[in-house]
Amino acid sequence: MNFEKSKELQKKSHALIPGGGHTYAKGDDQYPVLAPGFIVRGEGSHVWDIDGNEFIEYGMGLRSVTLGHGFKPVVEAAYRHMLAGTNFTRPSPIEVECAEALLGLIESADMAKFAKNGSDVTTAAVKLARAYTGRDLIAICGDQAFFSTDDWFIGSTAMPGGIPQAIKNLTVKFRYNDIESLRQLFATYPGKICCVVLEAATSIEPIPGFLHDVETVCHDGGAVLVLDEMITGFRWHLGGAQKYYGIEPDLSSFGKALANGFALSALVGKREIMELGGLRHDKERVFLLSTTHGAETHALAAGVKTMEVYKEEKVVDQLWEKGTALRDGLNRVVAELGLEDFFQVLGQPCNLVFATRDQEKQPSQTFRALFMQETIKRGLLMPSLVISFAHTEADILRTIDGVGEALEIYGKALREGADKYLVGRPVKPVFRPRN
Repeated sequence: MNFEKSKELQKKSHALIPGGGHTYAKGDDQYPVLAPGFIVRGEGSHVWDIDGNEFIEYGMGLRSVTLGHGFKPVVEAAYRHMLAGTNFTRPSPIEVECAEALLGLIESADMAKFAKNGSDVTTAAVKLARAYTGRDLIAICGDQAFFSTDDWFIGSTAMPGGIPQAIKNLTVKFRYNDIESLRQLFATYPGKICCVVLEAATSIEPIPGFLHDVETVCHDGGAVLVLDEMITGFRWHLGGAQKYYGIEPDLSSFGKALANGFALSALVGKREIMELGGLRHDKERVFLLSTTHGAETHALAAGVKTMEVYKEEKVVDQLWEKGTALRDGLNRVVAELGLEDFFQVLGQPCNLVFATRDQEKQPSQTFRALFMQETIKRGLLMPSLVISFAHTEADILRTIDGVGEALEIYGKALREGADKYLVGRPVKPVFRPRN
């Protein structure tokens, strides 16, 4: 494949934009040297780069495009509202309609507040928890990748530059599937933890009873349970992972798949907590969320239509079915090549990822780069294996074949050395102390 135009534009982009783009997960360091630098168009499950190369995509806008790129019913709903104006000096009726639609799906929630990205609404949940409990400390699941761009989380990562130590000290960590580590935090900081923040699941499933125990420990300790549903929402279940696993958080944050790629996120939760950010109480006021663009009419219309399609087309069921077909086909190829110890397909079928390992069976960014390089050559853009409603049986079959060919090269690299096959440097984790 020719990436000449991408390479030229990358030079300009890095001169104008720190990192060359606006999302770290889309950065050049996350992809091999031989990769498309810029996507100009998408349709369904396919995208085209600036050089005209076509790919079947499995990142799907960092899991935000669940129905497919350019999904017409959603685009048309947004377009109709654009023509009537996108932002006014008073609320629009679509704000009430979208809140009603979302709250009709999320059983634990009584109220909703909209914004544009997941960081804002998750941070708003933390602020509410602090106001509600009168406490300062935040307990986060330390082995989950990301919760917010804000200081309370970034200060706990390997990239804490610019975050005051006083802020860093207010976030403490527990381990997933280790309830004793959470109990220990509450014992160490009695009466000080305002909330517990975690995802219900990632590529790792909760062991039996873990999530319910988290709920119990949290509430027994007088804290608020905040569930991050950015990824799990509208993938695990139409009612969220909380419905799938049978738990009831106090506050939940949604985004990504909420509006099929349009900028829309939501904080939802119990009335007695959410109302602190409202007008119907005589307690101290809480500045919850107030964003100029948080309730743009076209994004809310996209959300309403997206949720409608999810219900009518049983989209979540199809994500599981298509993901299962993809997983089973890939696992069959991996087994045929004898690479079970070196390449794994992980996670639930609705949200698959892959793990790459070297000759010592250790996680390897070099082999991740090699795998991505070889799948890109075969028309597959797959930083993950995230399926969408738009992926067809033909897409999945072609993907299985392409991955099989890529893994043949992978196997040779295990025997002969990756340097013989990988062009350029390996990819790198986002959170690292130095470039």
